[in-house]
Amino acid sequence: MTQRILLIVSGGIAAYKSLELVRLLRRKGIAVRAVLTESAEKFVTPLSLGVLTEDHVFGQLFDLKEEREIGHIQLSRQADLIVIAPATANILAKMANGIADDLATTILLATDKPVLAVPAMNVRMWHHRATQRNLERLRADGIHIMEPDDGDMACGEYGKGRLPEPEAIAREIERLLALPPLPDPLTDQPDFAPPPNKGGLAGRHVLITAGPTHEPIDPVRFIANRSSGKQGFAIAAAAAQAGARVTLVAGPVALPTPAGVKRVDVETAREMLGAVEAALPADVAIMVAAVADWRTADAVGQKIKKDGSGAPAPLALVENPDILATLGTSSSRPALLIGFAAETQNVTEHAQAKLAKKGADWIVANDVSGDVMGGETNAIHIVTADGVESWADMPKAAVASRLIEKVANVFRAD
Repeated sequence: MTQRILLIVSGGIAAYKSLELVRLLRRKGIAVRAVLTESAEKFVTPLSLGVLTEDHVFGQLFDLKEEREIGHIQLSRQADLIVIAPATANILAKMANGIADDLATTILLATDKPVLAVPAMNVRMWHHRATQRNLERLRADGIHIMEPDDGDMACGEYGKGRLPEPEAIAREIERLLALPPLPDPLTDQPDFAPPPNKGGLAGRHVLITAGPTHEPIDPVRFIANRSSGKQGFAIAAAAAQAGARVTLVAGPVALPTPAGVKRVDVETAREMLGAVEAALPADVAIMVAAVADWRTADAVGQKIKKDGSGAPAPLALVENPDILATLGTSSSRPALLIGFAAETQNVTEHAQAKLAKKGADWIVANDVSGDVMGGETNAIHIVTADGVESWADMPKAAVASRLIEKVANVFRAD
């Protein structure tokens, strides 16, 4: 069945890229219907979009002919995914506050379908507290937010705020179209319940950690690592698709929450441990997060200044709690406990040692000496008491699906 996108184009200089985005989506067999805001028509015309979509382009809320033929409620429900690209600071603010004063924002308030916003704006507008506050609210509401690119601005400034290239937006659209549908908000189903299906983990609670932790040194510095959280979020999405009730404890990453997943955001290792323990009991725990091994003994409340001597600031480090090992000895230990090991040498040997030391059932090990952290693919080794199972390099979403299928097989055998 043909997948359908409702593309809302708002009024920014990057609106011209929407034309190329439509071309790419049509080539992939995705049907596109377009809505132009009044200001967007200053940058692209209904005619140009109409030619590319081979459909009527909508723009006016109070247009009798358009409302009679296909009203804004139908527009809000007939697509599989609604995409706002570019999404200006103005439309993001309206979305965050539930304002519906034109066709585009009325559609967004009336829709029951997943929404992807692709921001594009001046770098100072992007970093403004109001914009960041609006983005936080939208993420909490379940809106998928794609991070803008860094680069030169039309205004002559440089920084974050450029609309991502159409190819990248198209890839994100394809990823979201592959996710299960959202729960119906009019039912009594809680917002974190998985979409109904008969997957291999139906009725199971899966607890997942993802991303890095940030251990503060002072108000402007912290100890962290390069984890992007992509693999953990992909595993959470796959577990939800398999019918599990999923709790995702996420370190500080800017990734959209997978559909059907309850997300708990934390910053430090100690906060992550607390959130993990609060989420128990669980049938499965998959500890994907790259937790910082150490933290400063005493984070200070003021920025540490150089004293001119050339000597480094004295930092006393203490070891962080070991979340995986804590679960391994917990009275509420999950039936299946899986840890991840990011290594740069002797990958499987280190993982085998970690398996025994941590009390885990499986260790998923990978070599991160390349661009795995932040990259789109992963090659893993699953280390168990029975031996080592090595998988070839593949997209992280594929790793996640295959891993969750392996997890489901454990419970099918019971």
